[in-house]
Order: sequence, then C-alpha cells, then structure tokens
Amino acid sequence: MADKSTGKKQPDREARLKAALKANMARRKAQAKARSAQQMAASGAEKTGKDEQDG
Repeated sequence: MADKSTGKKQPDREARLKAALKANMARRKAQAKARSAQQMAASGAEKTGKDEQDG
C-alpha cells in the first residue's frame, strides 16, 4: 500500500515543495528588503530631524 502511494506522487510532491520554497524565499527576500529600506528611511529622518533642530 505504501509503494502505490509513493510511486507517481513523489515527483509531484517534490515539485510542490520546490515551488513553495521558492515562493517563501522570494517573500523573505522582499521582507528583508523592506525592513532595510525602512531602517534607512528611519535613520535618514533622524539625521534630518537633528540637523533642523541645530539650524
């Protein structure tokens, strides 16, 4: 019974897992990029705020 279920479905499962992993990695990369951009904007705003107060 186990042999029948793993025969043809194994490549399908691997393809689904590969696609899911690729999507997950793309999503994580986008999240990291957004966090980096947000931190850069926040640090830029802090620098701008300090310069305006001193001027």
